[in-house]
Amino acid sequence: MAESDAVFDPRAACLEALVAGVKPILDCQDTRTGRFGTKPWIATDQNRLLPLAAAWAIADPKNPWHHDRRLLNAIMLGGDALVDDQDPNGMWTFRKKDGSTWGQIAQPWTYTRWIRAFALIRDAMPAKRRAKWEKGLRLGYENITKRELRRVHNIPCHHAMGLACAAQVFGRDDWRRQAKAFMKKVIAEQHADGWWSEHVGPVVRYNFVYSESLGCYYALTGDKAVLPALRRAAAFHARMVYPDGSLVETTDERNPYHPGQIHLGNVGLSMTPQGRGFLARQLRLTLAAGRPINPDWAAQMLLYGKTGPATPTPADRDDDVWTPGDDRIVVLRRKPWFIVASAYTAPVPTSRWIQDRQNFVSVFHDKVGLIVGGGNTKMQPYWSTFTVGDRSLLKHRRGDASPRFVPPKGLLHTPSRATAALVKRKDVVAGVRVALTYGKERGVVEVFPLDGKSVRVTYGCTPKGSAPVHGHVTLIPHVGRVIRLNDGDSRKLDGTALDGVAVGRLEHAGWRLALPYGSRLHWPMKAHNPYRKTGHSTLTEARLVVGLPFSKAATRYDLTLSVE
Repeated sequence: MAESDAVFDPRAACLEALVAGVKPILDCQDTRTGRFGTKPWIATDQNRLLPLAAAWAIADPKNPWHHDRRLLNAIMLGGDALVDDQDPNGMWTFRKKDGSTWGQIAQPWTYTRWIRAFALIRDAMPAKRRAKWEKGLRLGYENITKRELRRVHNIPCHHAMGLACAAQVFGRDDWRRQAKAFMKKVIAEQHADGWWSEHVGPVVRYNFVYSESLGCYYALTGDKAVLPALRRAAAFHARMVYPDGSLVETTDERNPYHPGQIHLGNVGLSMTPQGRGFLARQLRLTLAAGRPINPDWAAQMLLYGKTGPATPTPADRDDDVWTPGDDRIVVLRRKPWFIVASAYTAPVPTSRWIQDRQNFVSVFHDKVGLIVGGGNTKMQPYWSTFTVGDRSLLKHRRGDASPRFVPPKGLLHTPSRATAALVKRKDVVAGVRVALTYGKERGVVEVFPLDGKSVRVTYGCTPKGSAPVHGHVTLIPHVGRVIRLNDGDSRKLDGTALDGVAVGRLEHAGWRLALPYGSRLHWPMKAHNPYRKTGHSTLTEARLVVGLPFSKAATRYDLTLSVE
């Protein structure tokens, strides 16, 4: 799709991806049990039911799977597997591929795909198989209506969309009303700048769950009340994406940076011109990178997506500035640089799923990608833009599945206050500044693009108390690539620790960082991964960290970041 395209219409590419995706799905099904995927089996392996049902239902000369008998049998067998594994409340064991279990769950991603697949194939199902599916789906949605729609959150939002479909399938007007009322609550919870929160501030990656749910709900019901929310969400996501298609992590309260991932978006964004602009750009980048379109995404676009005029996104521009209504986000685009600052703060959450608001600046370059930043985690003070106190007091211990996330007395690694602003010189925007308050201490970070090859990054703090104060420059690692320290030390970046190495120059992955005296390098500073029961993480999830110790004599550090 060319830059100048004014219309978003992915149908041809989606049909091709859907048709091509059917056989690999069928090949991974156990024809004895109906289960898809690799062992251990998990309920979400059956999410493949929706693309299979779409391929069966969509009539097109280029779709050889339309009303294919073998395909229909595979779909029915796949749904049977879900019925066979339900508990008395219609739930499945929440099992992950690493073998860990997290209790019972009415898995929303599975239920919404199962009910929509049923809506597509039910008229072709033999009476006995149809009755089996109906019993399982009724059991699930009866319990979903009683248990799952108690608060606005991404999971209940997705359930409400599935409930709207179930209401149509089973003729339940009470379910229709409940789904509509819940979606009204979802819309009311959206921030004026287009995002939803699950603690404090945006939850960027999971915002897509809300927009997908609202988009599918709109396609199923025609409820126009959701369109303003989808329009606001599209405007937000058009800003919260780097030029390479990866999502901005700086403002996200749940997810750190995921290198190399181009997030395609979803059908909810296809309902508005600005959303279609986002989708067109992300699809263009995906195809240019030679990456396949996921059959599930293709199926949903074909079933529910809208085509039409597409407004180009800010990421397509050479120069752009954005400060939303609450002044907590600053985005500065000076091609080839893309700089983001966040000012969202919050007390350290006790939930494993909500990350600590600790990292406030990101710096991206078109040629090499994200360099500085990477977002938030838990139990890792070296990811914090500043710390006050003893950094050794907060550390995840290997194998600890139930750690205490709040740091003990003697360490502050999240600020109580923050401000983010554009810095102007002679009425021209020159850079960004974020100021952070930690007890008595106040730290400031400024980023100024100098030209297309370099930026100046300044950390400043004049300590008022006796507790040690450190600034941290968090750098995205490229494990296996060469890292050069100072003038002669060259090595591949691997698991070998670098613990407080004095460093004046650092080169890695196409960029160079010139550092002042006193800078110390730390590697690997690992994340706490909430999606693994014991919280363990890999090297690729870690950060290279430059520590900057502050004192009465050292109150400012000027760093120059350059790209060859």
